[in-house]
Amino acid sequence: MPLSDDQPHTRTRLPVGEQPSPQPSLRQSRPLRTLLTVLLVVTLLVVAISIANRGKPDPGGTGHSADRAAATAPPGAGPAPSGDQPVGTTVNGIASGFPHTDQGAQSAAVNYAVALGSADMFRTDSRHTIITTIADPGAAPTLQSRLDQGFTPETAARFGVDAQGRPPAGMTFVMRTIPVGARSNGYSAESAKVDVWCTGLYGVAGERSIKPVSEEWFTLTLSLRWIGTDWKLSDYSRASGPAPVPPDQQAATAEEMSGAVDRFGGFRYAR
Repeated sequence: MPLSDDQPHTRTRLPVGEQPSPQPSLRQSRPLRTLLTVLLVVTLLVVAISIANRGKPDPGGTGHSADRAAATAPPGAGPAPSGDQPVGTTVNGIASGFPHTDQGAQSAAVNYAVALGSADMFRTDSRHTIITTIADPGAAPTLQSRLDQGFTPETAARFGVDAQGRPPAGMTFVMRTIPVGARSNGYSAESAKVDVWCTGLYGVAGERSIKPVSEEWFTLTLSLRWIGTDWKLSDYSRASGPAPVPPDQQAATAEEMSGAVDRFGGFRYAR
């Protein structure tokens, strides 16, 4: 039978040690449990990301291969530009100290193509210096003789200069080779063959020039050998083209062309 509210109540006091301890509330335990769950999830995510990134190449690194670059190029685009950083040393103004790799051989071939296609080749002393610098010592005498026979006074006259590559007074002789691309045509640790596709500027800039500056497209094939600590030239050949369709573009004046040659320097190249 239920008791009415107006009946007296009895209060019982227990000793302090015997009083029941308060029960932890669910509201106090839930924040702690939530915090532990969040920490566990964050830890698992960090571990998963670390494992996923392990072994991935550094996107800012300098050792991207042509294969990786080509994989990201659109269909039909050909190999994308790729390669190692340019070397930091020179000998007689020509880059040197190329890596003992396929890319190192390509870099050497491209830089040697620039040297072989420069105006310095028209002067006997500078031509011999170039050959001494870039050639395999065993092949240097043959290469020097071959190039001496190629750069005759008759050859110089066809380019509008004298036997030592000097243009007429008041004019500027232009002779530059510009690599467009390179590809390995055979590589081993001891030797390499590299095709270098080039365009070139040659002629004499001046108001009365009979050999105005024009362009040409050609491919150089350079054979290299690893000698000591660098790639050296052992042989070369030259083929015409491939040449693009000439653009519908107005030619520069003689003054503009000679001024450009004076203002713009050449480059060292790396594959």
